[in-house]
Amino acid sequence: MDINIVKAAEILQSARYAIALTGAGISTESGIPDFRSRGGLWEKYDPAEYATIQAFCSDPEKVWRMLFDMSEITRNARPNPGHRALAELEKLGVLKHVITQNIDNLHQEAGSKSVIEYHGNASRLECLSCGEQYQREQFAAALLGERTPPRCGKCNEILKPSVIFFGETIPPDALARSQEAAQKADAVLVVGTSAVVYPAAGIPLIAKQNNAAIIECNTEHTGLTGYATDIFILGMAGTTLPELLRQIQSS
Repeated sequence: MDINIVKAAEILQSARYAIALTGAGISTESGIPDFRSRGGLWEKYDPAEYATIQAFCSDPEKVWRMLFDMSEITRNARPNPGHRALAELEKLGVLKHVITQNIDNLHQEAGSKSVIEYHGNASRLECLSCGEQYQREQFAAALLGERTPPRCGKCNEILKPSVIFFGETIPPDALARSQEAAQKADAVLVVGTSAVVYPAAGIPLIAKQNNAAIIECNTEHTGLTGYATDIFILGMAGTTLPELLRQIQSS
C-alpha cells in the first residue's frame, strides 16, 4: 500500500468536513478525453468559433455540429471505479460534496448525491428564449440518429445544452455553494484536475487558507502540487481512489 494513500486515509477519516474537486482526468478512464488534450474536441473544433455563447446565439445550427460530436463522445460513457469510490466515500459520511468541472453526469450516475456542477450538465437541455428545460433522452433520435438540432416544444427555438459556454458565468448557486464548502473544509481531495483555472482553482486555496489538508490524486504533478498540495497520490483515479476507499474501510 502506498504510504501516501495511508496518510490520506487517516486525514479523511479524521476530517470533519471533507470535499472533493474533480476535473476531466477522472472521466478519461470512462472514455471521455479531455477536450484540450490530443484527440480532444478542441483539436477538431476551434472553441472560439464553436464554444462561445455568442457563437451559439448567432448560429446555433453551426454550433450543434460540434455538440453532436460531444453527444457521441459522452453517450456511451459509464462511471468508472474512481467515480464509484467517491460516491461510496459520500455514503460513508467521509465526503460532504463533490465539486466538479465536468459536464458528463458520471458522478450522479455513480451514486453521488451532493454534486456541485461548475460547468453545468450535458444531460439537460434548455431554451434560451422561454426557459423551458428538458432531459437529453427526450431528443435521443434527433441527437444520435438524425443529428437534427433539438427544438423547444413550447416556442420552437433551438435548444442549448445546460452547460457553461465560454462567455457565460459560473452559475451563482454553484459558485456560492462551492465557496461555502471550501471555507468549511478541513480536507480537500483534488482529482483529475490541475486546479489552475479560476474560479475552480480557488477552491483548494480558500480551504488551504483555513489550514485544510490538500490531497491531490493525479497522473502527473500540476501547478497545484508545488505550492498547496500536502499529499500527492500518483496514478489513475480508477485505481488510486478505490485503494483509498479500501484503506478507509479497513481502518
